[in-house]
Amino acid sequence: MHDALAAERRGIPAAAVMTDRFVVTAEAVVELNGLDRYPFVVIQHPIASDSDEELRAKAEASVARIVEVLTRRV
Repeated sequence: MHDALAAERRGIPAAAVMTDRFVVTAEAVVELNGLDRYPFVVIQHPIASDSDEELRAKAEASVARIVEVLTRRV
């Protein structure tokens, strides 16, 4: 989340992607950075033990949301 926010401050569109276990933390980071809301992409936890096929499926399922985040109007 920190990297995405830093990129956005520099005018570079970014999409933060995290697992569902980090949503509360991501929302706290957004708030601590003085934002009411900041869109991000959530994938199912865990990923460390996923096979390549499972990771690919999670990535493919997230593409539309990533595009939405990157192309949103601010």
